Amino acid sequence: MFRRLYEWTMALAASPRAPYALGAVSFAESSFFPIPPDVMLVPMALARPQKAWFYAGICTVTSVLGGLLGYAIGALLYDSLGQWIIKLYGHGDGVEAFRAAYAQYGAWIILLKGLTPIPYKLVTITSGFAGYDLLWFVVLSIITRGARFYLLAGLLNRFGGPIRRVLDEHFTTAMIVLVVGIVGGFFAFKHLFPAV
Repeated sequence: MFRRLYEWTMALAASPRAPYALGAVSFAESSFFPIPPDVMLVPMALARPQKAWFYAGICTVTSVLGGLLGYAIGALLYDSLGQWIIKLYGHGDGVEAFRAAYAQYGAWIILLKGLTPIPYKLVTITSGFAGYDLLWFVVLSIITRGARFYLLAGLLNRFGGPIRRVLDEHFTTAMIVLVVGIVGGFFAFKHLFPAV
């Protein structure tokens, strides 16, 4: 399944629709969609390393815009849609305790979580629910999401050829490492912030 997705994304990178598809996934991931944009960003940047910076810019802008939707879900629709999304990711218990912790450590939570493969929607929805300052939310989101996507773009731009060869030859191993990283990120979040 992942191999087909990788090959489809590599083919999509040559299409004029590629930036729109990447932007849509990045936007949706920040508010409700379970798949991180890295799944598209990595193959697209590997297929066209000269456009890695452009793709990182798309991911950053659309992720922050999607984050505003997530913030609105938390602020306006938490009791229905927001709570459902948070519970879907297994973080529904102890929300009030987390909300109190968020008031004290909100900036650090946004900065640290925005860099990890843990779904950013947990941060965006919680930020809205906790009433975190909207201007600071946007500023911190730009910093953390920009850092994440531009760092990845830099690595792909610089080492794209060798990375692509490794993926082509050892795709299954690379996917296992990716899945372990994502699961490890969830585990780390659960233990660093047990209130959620």
